[in-house]
Amino acid sequence: MADRYLSLTGTAPGRFLTRRLGLPQPVRLRRWSAEQPSLQGELLHLTAGKSDLDLAPVLARSGPRPGGEGPHSSDERPVAVVLDATGVRDVDALAEVHAALHPVVRSVAESGRVVVLGAPLDPADHHQAAVQQALEGFVRSLGKEIGRGRTVNLVRLLEAEAAESTLRFLLSPRSAYVSGQVIEVGGHGGSGDGRGSAEPEDPEKPLAGRTALVTGAARGIGEAVAATLARDGALVMCLDVPAAGGDLAAVAERLGGVALPLDITADDAGGRIADALPGGRLDVLVHNAGITRDRRLVNMPAERWSSVLDVNLASVLRTTDALLSAGALRAGGRVVATASIAGIAGNAGQTNYAASKAGVVGLVRSLAPRALSEHGVTVNAVAPGFIETKMTAAVPLFIREAGRRMNSLAQGGLPVDVAETTAWFAHPGSGAVNGQVVRVCGQSLLGA
Repeated sequence: MADRYLSLTGTAPGRFLTRRLGLPQPVRLRRWSAEQPSLQGELLHLTAGKSDLDLAPVLARSGPRPGGEGPHSSDERPVAVVLDATGVRDVDALAEVHAALHPVVRSVAESGRVVVLGAPLDPADHHQAAVQQALEGFVRSLGKEIGRGRTVNLVRLLEAEAAESTLRFLLSPRSAYVSGQVIEVGGHGGSGDGRGSAEPEDPEKPLAGRTALVTGAARGIGEAVAATLARDGALVMCLDVPAAGGDLAAVAERLGGVALPLDITADDAGGRIADALPGGRLDVLVHNAGITRDRRLVNMPAERWSSVLDVNLASVLRTTDALLSAGALRAGGRVVATASIAGIAGNAGQTNYAASKAGVVGLVRSLAPRALSEHGVTVNAVAPGFIETKMTAAVPLFIREAGRRMNSLAQGGLPVDVAETTAWFAHPGSGAVNGQVVRVCGQSLLGA
């Protein structure tokens, strides 16, 4: 369903009216397209504190055109700003963060990007840990006030090169609905094998020669994820329940993939998936299948509880365990699960759904280090907020409008926003990104 309010605010009378009434003024976000795959404009590189990072080579490959370092003096509005604050170690140095960004924030172009780089918290230095944690509050607050479709994110990193795929993502149109996030990037040494964090031969087809499986692929977010992975070169196995076989076959045929009609909750689902894999091996496993059976707890029968937990959580646990145990996931592989902001912030009438999605977060945090060390596989999750799908189109009008506006970008996301984030996790260069739960919610005002 079209967002008519967003269309209204794109007109001169709409802007005038909403400004006079003090209403949100969202702008149409700039997303990836084959015609404009990157942000067009200058990238401004700033520094606070004393940094040891050599960012210039990485930023030169990030998409936007590198500008100078230091205060912005060009007449051109920067399309992106990267502030290296990894060297901020005390409260006095935090003043340099203010001094660096205060003069330039207003000049960032519409739908531009601000990325702050921080360092991992040092457990042996509580002053450093305090001020580096302060950057999180700073970034989340700036994201809520910067407006005009601009996003603000924090990346904690050890090595510049290990963060290259993350910076490319955050400094591109692919991250249009990702804001207010804190992403931790490890070093190249923890990627499991050389394939786990290697840059692809063809940047336009980073998943060429790889096989991906997407559950719940017949429609909505799952269909968008399958299409995006196929765009990036993967052979996509599209899985959904047999009842959706017609739609599933159509999606698989359109993408040049393989349709796999299967109930993911079946006890032998993992084994049947392994048997269906070309060569018995898999590079990317995307757990997207999910259902809702909403009711307040006092009115929720046991069947509504158990069915949601079985599809959304138990099947994810069983299938992942089965494929890892069978060695079906190659070293350098990726597991991407779908959580939800409901699992982070909670939601009335969704105790079952929120429990299942919070369980996915727990799975990621526990399994990620072991899967990397034992199998060379990373495990991450996307946590969508209000995404424009057929399901949200059926939500009552006023609830739907509240869902759309209650985020820093004042609009709903699109399935492709979740898909692009999934593709970043799946990228061969993302081997240093592990155990992360990234909300694709336009920085929802609910939850952290």
